[in-house]
Amino acid sequence: MATNTVFDPLLPLPRRSAFLVPTAMRPPTTTLSSSPKMLRLTHSLIPLSTSNRCLKILCKLQSTTAFAASKRNMIAAICSICIASHIPVQNIAFAQPSVGFREYIDTFDGYSFKYPQNWIQVRGAGADIFFRDPFVLDENLSVDISSPSSSSYKSIEDLGPPQEAGKKILKQYLIEFMSTRLGVRRESNILSTSSRVADDGKLYYQVEVNIKSYANNNELAVMPQDRIARLEWDRRYLSVLGVENNRLYELRLQTPEKVFQEEESDIRQVMDSFRVSKITA
Repeated sequence: MATNTVFDPLLPLPRRSAFLVPTAMRPPTTTLSSSPKMLRLTHSLIPLSTSNRCLKILCKLQSTTAFAASKRNMIAAICSICIASHIPVQNIAFAQPSVGFREYIDTFDGYSFKYPQNWIQVRGAGADIFFRDPFVLDENLSVDISSPSSSSYKSIEDLGPPQEAGKKILKQYLIEFMSTRLGVRRESNILSTSSRVADDGKLYYQVEVNIKSYANNNELAVMPQDRIARLEWDRRYLSVLGVENNRLYELRLQTPEKVFQEEESDIRQVMDSFRVSKITA
């Protein structure tokens, strides 16, 4: 009976010139993680001497507590290892923020948008639709639709100018993030508000806000000097608003500020792709 062989980087490899593990049976051999993205090295058919060199390099990287790099630097480092060790680049599989886009079309509710094709759908999240990045768990997008029984919108301008819409969006975010924990405070500001007419001839509003969350490390301390506030998270929230079918549609994107700086181009494409459409009976 065939058995799977797992290669431990801390143990010496078998003395063979090369090894081959069938693809269907091959477990992950070495994983190198760096927040917020992950790089993964999988062996298909690699010479023994090359494997030893790469595993030693990866172990050194993995054991460095201060090891931190941007996604592009990580990819460059791994590719450099491949070139130096004569490993074909196709043997390296690394996760990227997006490798193209897919289009989501909801003809029943009347909207569509594009999203990174490596994002996954999460059901039961409370929104009409919800996708998130599988590697950066607090990076996601969703669509909310107003109830036709509680409100009736004729135009996006029913919200007022974009600046007024931005204030309403920020207020709604702060209500949703309200916390009952002691020592928690939120800092927020509106980064930008704008309007645009898309290729479907409809007017859309765009709102960007930043929210930071702070929490005391010892919220029960009596003396103020013992209650030191620390940053919990720093996120950017982007909303695209449109009106159709007498309903208000909102595409929401959430991403950590540091991730936004790397993925702004992809996020802008998602925002620009949002469309609302007439529901046909």
